[in-house]
Amino acid sequence: MNTAIVFDQALIRKYDKAGPRYTSYPTAVQFHPGFDQVAYQEQARASNATGKPLSLYLHIPFCDTVCFYCACNKIITKNRRHTAPYLDHLYREIKLQGQLFDQNRPVTQLHWGGGTPTFISAAEMRELMRVTGEYFHLLNDDSGEYSIEIDPRETDEGTIALLRKLGFNRLSLGVQDFDSAVQKAVNRIQSREITLKTMDAARREGFKSISVDLIYGLPLQSVVSFARTLDEIITQNPDRISVFNYAHLPDLFKTQRQIDAHALPLPAVKLEILKNTIEQLSAAGYLYIGMDHFAKPGDELATAQQNGTLYRNFQGYSTHADCDLIGLGATSIGMVGDSYSQNLKGLEDYHARLDRNQLPVFRGVRLDADDRARRAVITDLICHFRLEFAAIEQQYNIRFEDYFAVDLAELSGLQADGLVAISPTGIEVLPPGRLLIRNICMVFDRYLRESQQQRFSKVI
Repeated sequence: MNTAIVFDQALIRKYDKAGPRYTSYPTAVQFHPGFDQVAYQEQARASNATGKPLSLYLHIPFCDTVCFYCACNKIITKNRRHTAPYLDHLYREIKLQGQLFDQNRPVTQLHWGGGTPTFISAAEMRELMRVTGEYFHLLNDDSGEYSIEIDPRETDEGTIALLRKLGFNRLSLGVQDFDSAVQKAVNRIQSREITLKTMDAARREGFKSISVDLIYGLPLQSVVSFARTLDEIITQNPDRISVFNYAHLPDLFKTQRQIDAHALPLPAVKLEILKNTIEQLSAAGYLYIGMDHFAKPGDELATAQQNGTLYRNFQGYSTHADCDLIGLGATSIGMVGDSYSQNLKGLEDYHARLDRNQLPVFRGVRLDADDRARRAVITDLICHFRLEFAAIEQQYNIRFEDYFAVDLAELSGLQADGLVAISPTGIEVLPPGRLLIRNICMVFDRYLRESQQQRFSKVI
């Protein structure tokens, strides 16, 4: 597969508009309260007939301090006792969910996210894994993809050793930027030394994959300063590097109001940071997977993209397209059967629902035939940068050029700009279009076409 990227500033400026990140289709904007606990239970029980393996996502919402850029659902507290009631209710949800799914369905993928999962104590980590294993078939041979998000400020060597013992074999470290002025501006003071110490401990404990998260577009960042951070990260040789675009949306996320908007890099500087980032990582041997993600050639993501099995869900790119994803914890999103569902966001509401022995699902969507066909198209494009009409036609019993006539007509404009090549047999995303893959996918988004009032982050 050709993984080349062409950075065309004129095209980027032309297509730099807001749009979904397509961690699902339909996107969360289409979730509605009509899809409730009963609808979810029906989907879950029906999914047992497929025998698919399971993927579990557990949300731990607590953080010790607030990072001003953060748009996640989190609870800022220094009182560690606040975790106990939340975990007690999470255990209840695990039990209720576990009763819906056949015990012989293996959990081939597990992820703890947040918040800061390592905010909870060692004893709580052990108990959470024990309860999960009581109601779900966890693998004990290290063959699953069991990952956790790590804040190095909330981690030491003992924590890393415990996580490995509990069965985690992959971890993701939040770094964002090593520059001290940038860290102060976003209220995330994290030394280079503590970050590298965490990575070293993970390697000693035998973690199979280490991923690092960075953000470009933060206040006080420059091309030179961010290049220094990248150089230091590249030297540590992580398996994956995610470089996310900071979306400044203070009207939606209150903590972002504490960021000085005047200190944000100008659009031209931000583009230059992105361009330099791509060049640095490419020169270091990393492959562009898509949507801010880079990986070594031997990494599982790169391999999955090469062999056509890469997938995308609410955790980003994934190698487990064959799983039903169960979201556990406040605000978690799941993908089970032909549906997406989301749990209640507020802790009081989440606790109250479970106190009534009910699942905390508060909204979702059941996919119809059109949704499934469009999801397949968007998934192929965003994961593999190509689409074969015959595969979609055979799977969904349609004639592609007739069914998607309106979409193909709109796509012809992107073809004229050199983003895609449309042939009688399929669509190929060309190197200038890979950074603008969201724009290409948006052409096939029926809901986006019908309503232009939705709010999303900029594509670049």
